[in-house]
Amino acid sequence: MTLDFDLTQEQREIRDLARDFARNEVAPRAEHFDRCKEFPYEIVAKLAELGFLGLPVPEEYGGAGADTVSYALTVEELARADASVAITVAAHTSLGTMPFLLFGSEEQKHEYVPRLASGETLWAFGLTEPQAGSDAGATQTRAELRDGHWIINGTKAFITNSGTRISGGVTITAVTGFRSDGKKEISNLVVPTGTSGYTVAKDYDKMGWRASDTHELSFADAAVPEGNVLGPRGEGFHQFLTTLDGGRISVAALSVGLAQACLDAALKYAGERVQFGRPIARFEAVSFMLADMATRIEMARLMTYKAAWLKDQGRDFRMSAGMAKLFAGETATMCANHAVQIHGGYGIMEEYPVARYWRDVKIGEIGEGTNEIQRRLIAKFLGA
Repeated sequence: MTLDFDLTQEQREIRDLARDFARNEVAPRAEHFDRCKEFPYEIVAKLAELGFLGLPVPEEYGGAGADTVSYALTVEELARADASVAITVAAHTSLGTMPFLLFGSEEQKHEYVPRLASGETLWAFGLTEPQAGSDAGATQTRAELRDGHWIINGTKAFITNSGTRISGGVTITAVTGFRSDGKKEISNLVVPTGTSGYTVAKDYDKMGWRASDTHELSFADAAVPEGNVLGPRGEGFHQFLTTLDGGRISVAALSVGLAQACLDAALKYAGERVQFGRPIARFEAVSFMLADMATRIEMARLMTYKAAWLKDQGRDFRMSAGMAKLFAGETATMCANHAVQIHGGYGIMEEYPVARYWRDVKIGEIGEGTNEIQRRLIAKFLGA
């Protein structure tokens, strides 16, 4: 048995392409997008042209056919430049496209996936509700089958990529009946943009990820055809859990990229800032913070790559994904705190990117399952 930490040539090429794009196209405009809360349409279009919006999608459906490791590398590099761009790609891929590939019929795959892989449209996944966050099974949105159509009523909250001018629609969880044991029957329904009764509220005023698109969605007798059920009726709960398992790898990669951005900025500043006659990087207090940041980032990166590799091998990656997401999120928060501290008073000035990083990292400890939920899941896998 061999233990090989080297990337393949294809993985290195994809990473390098993503890194160059992030440095040359994304990073120079990240502060503008954040300050203006402006969705980066031009950046997204260029990412689509390069094939990044369909990276892990099989070629038969219009994608690049890359593996999960390559996808994680891409999200990491994009996040190193701008978390908002990274989450736009990650949510579109892991939450928007993957449910079609994992659970859709061949007809649904061929109808939706090529358009999503090409970047012609973005897609959203509507799970969270105002009263159903960590307890996602408490969903209150309901869908009743009438005359060959699902009539949907309810509200979804914090839904990414749901309100851009290129958003094609959303896949939502809804209660479609009750099982023989009296428990809710939850199904996933495909709701295209423009459906009558489907309303997208104004964008949230967010602390972080301010250039990403996030909305509350409401459904008032919104009608979609009976065939818009994704996969078998009543399988929605299992489907969204499986979807979140994969999504945690991309959020972990995003947190790793943000943590690395914090270290990059802190190293640069600590080498330039002179106090008491020498760069502050040469003071033990600062150098130890830098060392701790680098060590934690390396650990988070390896955990993320392992989870992605396990998924590519067809092995059970769920606990590894939860661990990676948990550890990477906490690592990014620690690195942002250290980076701001090293910058001193300049660290809280928006002209320095560490202020943006500090605002962006926290969501990594909440989205795709809070830290508390991750610990609960990990303990469950351990049999505790």
